[in-house]
Amino acid sequence: MATLYQLHSSMDKLRRSTEEISRTWHTGDSILLLGTTVAFIDWLNAYLNDSEIDGIAGIYASADDIAQLTENTTGKLNLESKLTRILTDEEWVELTQDSQFDKVVTTAL
Repeated sequence: MATLYQLHSSMDKLRRSTEEISRTWHTGDSILLLGTTVAFIDWLNAYLNDSEIDGIAGIYASADDIAQLTENTTGKLNLESKLTRILTDEEWVELTQDSQFDKVVTTAL
């Protein structure tokens, strides 16, 4: 079974949040970026590369959270190429209840 990590972190705490996730990470786990965390996806990817986190099944973000970013920021981030999927609120709920995940862990530092 896998874990879905819901990550809600400011830029200044993102490295620490990534380190927290790495302590319990298993290949096949997934990450859902919450709030403004999606704006830091490039930093997240750098921190993931520095950590013991590998074998990521998926990285997701909420369409509502992405909509909060400016159009210019969204364009520069090129999120479609970095995310597995952009989720509606309904899809987010469905993902958290998906039988592939035996637990959902929210990391908010």
